[in-house]
Amino acid sequence: MDINMNKIICGIDEAGRGPLAGPVTAAAVILPDDFEIELLNDSKKLSEKKRNALEILIKEKCIAWSVVHIPHNVIDEINILNASLLAMKNA
Repeated sequence: MDINMNKIICGIDEAGRGPLAGPVTAAAVILPDDFEIELLNDSKKLSEKKRNALEILIKEKCIAWSVVHIPHNVIDEINILNASLLAMKNA
């Protein structure tokens, strides 16, 4: 994190837009500038074991992280796009 530049970059991703039922979920993480790991490309290509190990490492090394779930009844009220945006904003 470059405190002198007052610049923080937060990575955000969402899941759950495709299914017909269930929540939409968004996760956000702020990692230090010097955090480098080659495995952080596409979590869908990682084994469950590697994903779980990365989760632990990221939670230990990150500046902040958050996961937000928007339930199906809210999706029904505000539509899937707005629910996805709400999840990402709240994460």
